Amino acid sequence: MNEQAPPVQLVPPDIAPYRCGNTGVDHVTTLESGRPGPHVVLNALMHGNELCGAIALDALFRMGVRPRRGSLTLAFANVAAYRAFDAERPYVSRYIDEDMNRLWAPDVLESRRSSVEIRRARALLPVFRTADVLLDLHSMTNDSAPLTLCGRTERAAALARRLGYPGWIVADAGHAAGLRLIDHPRFAAGGAGTALLVECGQHWHAATAAVALEVCLRLLTALEVIDPAVAEGRIPVRDEPPRQVEVTHAVTATTEDFAFTETFTGLEVIPRAGTVIAHDGPTRVITPYDDCVLIMPGRRLRPGQTAVRLGRFVG
Repeated sequence: MNEQAPPVQLVPPDIAPYRCGNTGVDHVTTLESGRPGPHVVLNALMHGNELCGAIALDALFRMGVRPRRGSLTLAFANVAAYRAFDAERPYVSRYIDEDMNRLWAPDVLESRRSSVEIRRARALLPVFRTADVLLDLHSMTNDSAPLTLCGRTERAAALARRLGYPGWIVADAGHAAGLRLIDHPRFAAGGAGTALLVECGQHWHAATAAVALEVCLRLLTALEVIDPAVAEGRIPVRDEPPRQVEVTHAVTATTEDFAFTETFTGLEVIPRAGTVIAHDGPTRVITPYDDCVLIMPGRRLRPGQTAVRLGRFVG
């Protein structure tokens, strides 16, 4: 838990001007076009120390972005944890009481449980329930290439491919510890909404904020929610086609002694089935097939947390 944090290259923006918004929910603003179209929600700060989303939404506000069809909502989620961010101790403010991105099962939201995060989730839920398309902006501990998590629906995977970036698209079922926002019934199979979670890069690298803004603009232009001229010059040309990976195994740490056999940062491709990649106490963790892709290997692990996801290429 005393691991040295990478340098914080990003400056947290002041989001106080966005507190009142116009939705009745603090730090949530909805912009209406007055014309038919989708309700797109861009969500930042599910975790208080993941700054890139806040920087991207602040940039959109400063650009004066307005929808030309449908509606656009900009939401800052775990504001309490964000206010506690300290560049000298950047890991600490991920959340106040509990991980906000494990609380989105209806039975959890409707329970008698109480915490800073679950109260905020309940306040945000009516907004998210009306989203036709949701983009949840995150970042990673490891210095890994950006990737899109599309859950288990083909409609979300198709939208990720349509955006064309990030170049890695990962279909997975989430975490044993609880449902992510993109796993809420609104966005899961049988739901009416489509949700993507984009991991924009290492938490505090300067490039991560640029990725977050680019993905927002790619989504809004692809859905024809904003005029393409707004994004002109801000979306780099990406020539490589996306690579899609299906997660087949989510490895959950069961002991305090979980350790990888070497330093993995994510998206490594392990050529041979049966390769030992970690030990969880006395138990070996091995790759189940050739060309196994390691998705977001964890650090600072505790029992019950996802240690790594194992996936294979599809398509």
